[in-house]
Amino acid sequence: MASQHRKGDGARTASAQREIQSRIDAGEKGGASAEGKKQPVQAGVEAEPENPMPKQHLDKPGNEHELDVEPRFLAPGYVGSGKLQDMVAIVTGGDSGIGRAVAVLFAREGADVAVMYLDEHEDAKTTQEFVEAEGRRCLTIAGDVRDAAFCERAVKQVVDTFDRLDILVNNAAFQQHAKSLEDITDEHLMMTLETNIGGYFHMARAVLPHMDKGACIINTSSETALFGSKQLLDYSATKGAINAFTKSLASNLLERGIRVNAVAPGPVWTPLNPADKDAESVAKFGEDSDMGRPAQPEELSPAYVFLASPVTGSYVNGAILPVMGGPRG
Repeated sequence: MASQHRKGDGARTASAQREIQSRIDAGEKGGASAEGKKQPVQAGVEAEPENPMPKQHLDKPGNEHELDVEPRFLAPGYVGSGKLQDMVAIVTGGDSGIGRAVAVLFAREGADVAVMYLDEHEDAKTTQEFVEAEGRRCLTIAGDVRDAAFCERAVKQVVDTFDRLDILVNNAAFQQHAKSLEDITDEHLMMTLETNIGGYFHMARAVLPHMDKGACIINTSSETALFGSKQLLDYSATKGAINAFTKSLASNLLERGIRVNAVAPGPVWTPLNPADKDAESVAKFGEDSDMGRPAQPEELSPAYVFLASPVTGSYVNGAILPVMGGPRG
């Protein structure tokens, strides 16, 4: 199925994100402080990478095809069983990372998928190819979830194309670390707030008129919502807001038979962090987790299937499902 995008909207936001990134990068000197390294743990399927990761720093919004050490998203040991047969899902931020892994697994479970993304056209095309390789249809739509009008147009396009809508995965995010509160400009703050929580509101509001009993919304939260992060002040605040939004919306929509849940990942090897921190810090990404390594996107995506499927998640509502590699307590 052909890709659809409005030129300019996503590109302008991507440019604004790179300006925020440049201001932070220019104001910092040196890498992360040295810390003791944990021994990486593989608790099930072998899921490299292991630290140290290759030193690299990507321009925002971050392209998966530019990463040194490609994230694993195919989950080759996962066998589909029709848990989402003939459903239709929207995945925001679906071009790469967790979003791509979710889109592929949803397709393996029988769903058609609409992938929404900012302006990473090459990555989105790759996601589309892998969804279609699972035998399902895929629609790609470029734009900015900060724009409520774009969200309305995109949802209408999905419904016009597939004639139904069953699942929304809110996954698009902006993250840019800052060493102090004073380093976070108003532009930086609003980019984070409007993308990470505003976009979730916009998308949920846009899909609800098209959802029937049995539909669901899944939000991507973060371990930072529970534990905070001293250099992700604004990002952590939005992830805490996502948890509250998830629980509140779950109660609000319960009488309509629409479930709302969230997945709270720990560190995951996606373009998000290499497009955030400096190369020295990226080399150590995830080593302070309980498992001593970052997760692969394919280790997160089954959690989304569990919450999306009425076969497995029918009695799960308002839950924040932690997939963090440990309790982090």
